[in-house]
Amino acid sequence: MTFRPTLVALGLGLVATAATVTAQSNNQGGATAGDAERGARLAYTCHGCHGIPNYRNAYPGYKVPKLVGQQAPYLEAALRAYATGERSHPTMFSQSESLSDQDRADIAAYLESGGVPQDRPVVGTPPPATQTCVACHGDNGAKAVMGDYPVLAGQHQDYLEHALRDYKSGRRKNPIMAGIVAAIDDKDIPAIAAFFANQPGLCGMEDLRKHGACKK
Repeated sequence: MTFRPTLVALGLGLVATAATVTAQSNNQGGATAGDAERGARLAYTCHGCHGIPNYRNAYPGYKVPKLVGQQAPYLEAALRAYATGERSHPTMFSQSESLSDQDRADIAAYLESGGVPQDRPVVGTPPPATQTCVACHGDNGAKAVMGDYPVLAGQHQDYLEHALRDYKSGRRKNPIMAGIVAAIDDKDIPAIAAFFANQPGLCGMEDLRKHGACKK
């Protein structure tokens, strides 16, 4: 099923032999080669939260995001935002502020390496409000058109709701998202989040550790 958008899209979330992944480094304006094997070693502290199924952030309460299969440039940008305070989260600040650009690229390459195919069919009927999402993130939320746009498919519903509301309130600072989410009615946020959460896509670090990738 192909779902065509009619509104401006959201501009927006352990394998020793894993191939080196090239990831865009936004702050350098070029490309940083991410070493997934090194990233697997650097990411050991991430397992404490992201490697526990359905582990919840204490306050506000939501499931910590799934990271495996996420686009590497988006992960790099997110880590940089936590390190600079652009995204506010005490634990993530302490985890990210000492990372170098190369560290971020390597961790991101490792996490991206366990992804699933992007061409899976859409599950269910997209609610009308997702018209503002699919041109950038794909009909199923797994085919983001740019590297620094996140994959939404398979992400926890409550995390997606939390992220959308943070963009709407300005707690997450992104000029594209701020403008677009401002036009989304609050009552539509749960439906958007539920649709993308129900699509096959991202998985938790426990799958990467146990199976080497998200389970197909």
